Amino acid sequence: MNDPRLSNYRQSNYRQLSYWFDSLDTDVAPRAALESEQQVDIAIVGAGYTGLWTAYYLKQQNPELNIAMIEQEVAGYGASGRNGGWLMGEFTGFGDYLKLLPTPEKAVARTLASGIVGEVKQVCLREGIHCDLAHDGWLASAARFPAQLARVRESLNYYRALGFGEEDYRWLDAGEARALVNIRGTQGGMYARNVAAIHPAKLVRGLAHVVETQGVRIYEQSPVTEIKSGRVATARGSLAADVVISALEGFSNTVQSPFKRHAIPVVSRVIATEPLSDAQWRAIGFSRRVVSSDASRLISYMQRSADGRLLFGARGSYDRGGDVRTDAKLRDEELRVQLQLMLDFFPDLRGVEVSHHWCGNLAFSRGMRPAAIYDAHAGLALAGGYGGEGVGASNLFARTLADLILRRETALTSMPWALRGDANHLLRGWEPEPVPWLAYKVINAVYTWEESLDLGCGPRWQLPVARQLAQWCNKLL
Repeated sequence: MNDPRLSNYRQSNYRQLSYWFDSLDTDVAPRAALESEQQVDIAIVGAGYTGLWTAYYLKQQNPELNIAMIEQEVAGYGASGRNGGWLMGEFTGFGDYLKLLPTPEKAVARTLASGIVGEVKQVCLREGIHCDLAHDGWLASAARFPAQLARVRESLNYYRALGFGEEDYRWLDAGEARALVNIRGTQGGMYARNVAAIHPAKLVRGLAHVVETQGVRIYEQSPVTEIKSGRVATARGSLAADVVISALEGFSNTVQSPFKRHAIPVVSRVIATEPLSDAQWRAIGFSRRVVSSDASRLISYMQRSADGRLLFGARGSYDRGGDVRTDAKLRDEELRVQLQLMLDFFPDLRGVEVSHHWCGNLAFSRGMRPAAIYDAHAGLALAGGYGGEGVGASNLFARTLADLILRRETALTSMPWALRGDANHLLRGWEPEPVPWLAYKVINAVYTWEESLDLGCGPRWQLPVARQLAQWCNKLL
């Protein structure tokens, strides 16, 4: 049966999903639904970045493959069309993977991760995808008080220990950091080179067009009811396939499949201002389209869009039971918090109008390690669990998955994120509810408490306790 939590989107106006969708200059009318029984070589469930990139690279390597994709709404409907617009040359859990490798292979892994931005740029140039890509880097972890300064220093030392040099990550003093992005109270930060700003909906919609020209069939408004070895079922049709790929990310638990417990849906929230004036941009920085984030454990992130808006994302939520968030718009209290945070960062924007606000479901894997998995015996494949950094990671993991499926022995398939076998044996699943929900509540409360104490809202003697609890919470993830 169809998942009732998603039924209210059947006749939705997709342009209302996010600023990114609203600013598309192409049609977002849905493609035809799957209404028959078909036989294909490869069936892909989910027409977001992971599914589309995987289809693209499979077709690049083997143009004769018969590939069909099924999407519950339209291409890019999920996190791919509702994120903050960052294309990163790294991903959640990368350092943990790097530690598993011998020294020579560490350099290969660093090159693969750092090369994500360059690879996407090349594909966009080759295929004529115009997604407002600006490769101006990342003001990573802008520190606003002493504890955050120490945390940024630790991050820089962490990257040095992984083998990254000054050309990849470098320290910024207060003046250098503020010259990039003038976040109130910034005392220093770190700059990372291999990060770009993009228009994510233009990228995902452009990819959908490209794979169609390659011969991939995309069926939309076709909610999948079951994924199993050799078959994908919808209410009105099905695909029989040699290989079935789950590319559902934050919607993994809405479908009956072998992969339901490997990721949980966490909601990220973003607002977009009306286009700012030149004077407002001079006040807050962003003379280039550098992306930025702060050094809080509850990260806030931002970028300047190509048409001069500030995109500001912060915080998130997790609903009890692991339910996906079906309403794209922020609730009143969520919007109030986003505005309060934005003005705390940029007081000069007081009175500015917010034109768009939205949220999206992203997937957190247990242990914060995304993976690309292919079970050749069952004909099942999976990629995801990106923890909010999937815009870039999806490209790398899709390339990895394509090589695994085509049984190509490459640098990608030798990496520790490339797994062969049964996902249920290879991946650590999340504990049953209400354990994840309770853990989220505790971690969020502790991080919020620590941050409020750092900002001077509470007795200083509580800080050591909050610090210790926050470090303990980090280990729960």
